Amino acid sequence: MVDIFSEKKRSEIMSKIRSKNTKIESLIFKALRRKKIYFQKHYKKIHGCPDIALPKKKKAIFIDGDFWHGKNLKELERRLPKKYWREKIKLNVLRDKKNRKELKKQGWQVLRVWEEDIIKDTPRSIEKIVKFLSES
Repeated sequence: MVDIFSEKKRSEIMSKIRSKNTKIESLIFKALRRKKIYFQKHYKKIHGCPDIALPKKKKAIFIDGDFWHGKNLKELERRLPKKYWREKIKLNVLRDKKNRKELKKQGWQVLRVWEEDIIKDTPRSIEKIVKFLSES
């Protein structure tokens, strides 16, 4: 598959993709604040820099984009145009697993929420996150 954009244009497009404070993350952050749940955003003091963290309870939540974190990787691999992207996504998936494993070893509870699931059923996703954060 050939890219329809020049290398310069593709680089410009990719540079506009946000990794923090995405629309999905902002939606979840606002919902949690409305429910008076206080949390650390993009907590850098532990592995993986979770999107939401409650350090005292040792709870971490990752809000993962389907593409970048390899949801349905087998399906995705068939559609990716270049070996570079297949390797990039596979390395992201391995890094995510390593980070979750390390956090669990340190006594953290970890929840992963997929972007697609939040889009499909936002109230249910918020409820799932609130329940996770509320449990002792």
